[in-house]
Amino acid sequence: MASPLSLGRFAERLRAAEPLPLAGRVVRTVGLLVESRGPKARIGDLCELTSSDGTPQPVEVVGFRDGHLLSVPLSGTVGIRPGDRIVARGRASGLPVGPALLGRVIDSLGRPLDGLGPIGDTVPYPLQPAPLNPLARDPVTTPLGTGIRAIDALLTCGRGQRLGLFGGSGVGKSTLLGMMVRGTSADVTVIGLVGERGREVRGFLEHDLGPEGRKRSVVVVSTSDNPPLMRLRAAYAATTVAEYFRDQGLNVLLLMDSVTRFATAQRELGLAAGEPPATRGYPPSVFALLPALLERAGSIRSSGSITAFYTVLVEGDDTNEPIADHVRAILDGHIVLSRQLAARNHYPAIDILQSVSRTMPDVTTRDHRLKAAQVRQWLSTIEQSEDLLSVGAYVPGSNPRIDEAMGKREALEAFLCQPPDALMPVAESLAALQAL
Repeated sequence: MASPLSLGRFAERLRAAEPLPLAGRVVRTVGLLVESRGPKARIGDLCELTSSDGTPQPVEVVGFRDGHLLSVPLSGTVGIRPGDRIVARGRASGLPVGPALLGRVIDSLGRPLDGLGPIGDTVPYPLQPAPLNPLARDPVTTPLGTGIRAIDALLTCGRGQRLGLFGGSGVGKSTLLGMMVRGTSADVTVIGLVGERGREVRGFLEHDLGPEGRKRSVVVVSTSDNPPLMRLRAAYAATTVAEYFRDQGLNVLLLMDSVTRFATAQRELGLAAGEPPATRGYPPSVFALLPALLERAGSIRSSGSITAFYTVLVEGDDTNEPIADHVRAILDGHIVLSRQLAARNHYPAIDILQSVSRTMPDVTTRDHRLKAAQVRQWLSTIEQSEDLLSVGAYVPGSNPRIDEAMGKREALEAFLCQPPDALMPVAESLAALQAL
C-alpha cells in the first residue's frame, strides 16, 4: 500500500493540470466569424456547432481573440444564435481519399455531388501537410505534350512542371483547360473548380471532360455561392487528392480554376478575422498561403509526379496586379491569354511573346529551341512594325527582316490558331514548326 507521502507528487500534478473544456458557447457572430467562449482547440481543427433546432454543422477554427475562439462555419452563419453549443471533436481538418474517387465529383469535404451513391474505401489525408524537402524533388527532364500546338512547339512543358494560365474573363482559360484534359497523357487527372459559376460545372463535365475523361478523373467543386471557407478548402482538397495518387507512383495532371478565387476567399476570411489589408485589399495571409499551396505540385524522387496548371484571373487585364505577379514569381512558367487576340477570333488566344516556360530548355533539343526562337523573332518584328504597316508608312524592300516576317504572317496565324476539338500530337506540332 502506497504511503500518503508517495502519492503527494501525483496530487500536486493533478492540481497543476489545466482542465480541457471540450464544449463552448457562442458569444457573438460578426460577418463570417463565430466567436465562442471555449472549447479548447487548435487552429485548423474541425468542431461541431449545434444550433437551436438541433442541427449540427461543422466549423473550422481560424484564430483566437481576447480569450475567445474564432471559427468559421462551412455552411454559412444563418441560424446561429448566442449560446449555441460548440463541441471540439479533437480532429484536424483532413480529406478521405482512395482509388474509389476516380470518376467521381466531390465537394470540399469529400462528399459526393454526382448522385452515384457513397464513395468506397478511403483513408484520411491531411489538407495542409508539412512542406516537401526541396532535395526530395526530381528535376523536370521529360517533355509533356498537351495537344495544343502553340504550347507544345513554343512553350514546351515538362512532367512535374507548374504553369499558370493568365488572362481576363472570357478569353478562353476554361476552354484551354478542357483541351489539356483531353490532350495531356496522365495516369490520373484531378480538376479543382474553385469559385466556378454553377451553370458551367455540368458543361465542363459533359463537353470539356467527356465520358472517357471522367473515368480517370476526380473533380472537386466549390461554386461561387459557397461560403469562402468551402472555396478555400476546394483548392486544398484537389491538391490533396493529387498528392494521394502521386504517392501511389502515378503521374497526375492537376488543373485548378482558379487561384485568384482561392486568394479572394482567403481575403474574405482574413479581413473578417481582423487582418489589415496590405496590398489592394489583400491581407498578408494571402501571400503566405499562395506559395504553400503552389509548391505542393512537382515530381518526387522514388514516387510519382504532379504536373499542375493554374488559371489566374487578372483584374482589368493587368497581368502585373498583386496576385498575378506573386503567382508568376512562384510558378515554373506562365501562359498569357490576350483579349486583343480573342477579339480577332484568334483561339487559343495565347500571347507567345508575353509567355514563357522556364523548363523548356531542360526538355527540348537545341534544334527545337532555335526554331522556336526564330518564330518568336518573327512575331516580335511583326508587333514592332504594326504601326508603320497600318498607316502605310513602310515601303516593302526597305528592311529585309520586316519583309521576311510579313511573308510569314499568314503561316504564323494558321500555326498558332487551333480549334478546341482538333488536338494535335507532339510529333505533328514539331513537324508543323519545322514546316514554318
